Amino acid sequence: SLQETLQLIRVVVQVVEDRVIEEHSELREAVLLYSREIAFSAADVYAKAAEARGLWDARLEALVVDTILSGESEEELSSRISALGWKARGAVTVMIGGFDEATDIDGLRRTARRHSSDVLVGIHGDRLIVVVGTIPDDKDPAAATPSLFSLCSLFLDCFGPGAVVVGTEVPSISDANLSAKSALAGISVVGAWAKAPRPISADDLLAERALAGDMLAKNTLLNKIYRPLAKNSPDLLETLVAYLESGRSLEVTARELFVHSNTVRYRLKRIAELIGWDATGARESFVLQVATVLGAMIEHEQGTSKRWK
Repeated sequence: SLQETLQLIRVVVQVVEDRVIEEHSELREAVLLYSREIAFSAADVYAKAAEARGLWDARLEALVVDTILSGESEEELSSRISALGWKARGAVTVMIGGFDEATDIDGLRRTARRHSSDVLVGIHGDRLIVVVGTIPDDKDPAAATPSLFSLCSLFLDCFGPGAVVVGTEVPSISDANLSAKSALAGISVVGAWAKAPRPISADDLLAERALAGDMLAKNTLLNKIYRPLAKNSPDLLETLVAYLESGRSLEVTARELFVHSNTVRYRLKRIAELIGWDATGARESFVLQVATVLGAMIEHEQGTSKRWK
């Protein structure tokens, strides 16, 4: 190593000074010149090796990010990530946003290190892709770690102007392709939401992604909204559909279902508790309406829908 080389030179020069210069003081300048040249030569060799290693790491990092985006060669992903020295363990997410020449990649890495996280960075044209994972505190395993989404918010200044989408959180780096797919789908439709926050989770764009044909988003809406209601609470599903189709009118919904408006309010509250979306909110009602339409279409295709008989 460089440290061992410098220590060896120090020992040699010390021996020469102790054994030779005492008898021949005129050799002092020559010995100092020799030791300086040897030290700089060794440093130059290791600097070139470090630079070559840095270029190799950059190419390998770009290859790993490409693999995560494409989902290809997943069996080689673990070995490549290990070669890069990836320290994060556990949940991972992928961020996608704008890139310009002013983007400070080194600043992004420093921010990640300060907040006990690790990142992989890739640049694809005018897009900056960042894979984010948290590094657990081995000294204090019980210490609370910040959520990945809040961690991603710290990197916003490192992105160029425009929207920044945070993909679905996945259990490990080997599943990062799923997060990348959701982030890519989200960044392509985020412009449809005029007041979209920055950053925005890809899961907050499920409706837009589903309308754009994203099968992952369609299945998520069906599994998280439509199917739980259809399987466990048909009355709640019927109330939700009637409420949305009536323009979110409690009175019209109550007349259509032959129930009291307070019953409709109670059922809407139960729906929010069951699936986590509030039908009385403008944005969430839009998501729910897309989910119910998708569910009705699937049931119609399968011939199991009561609404179409």
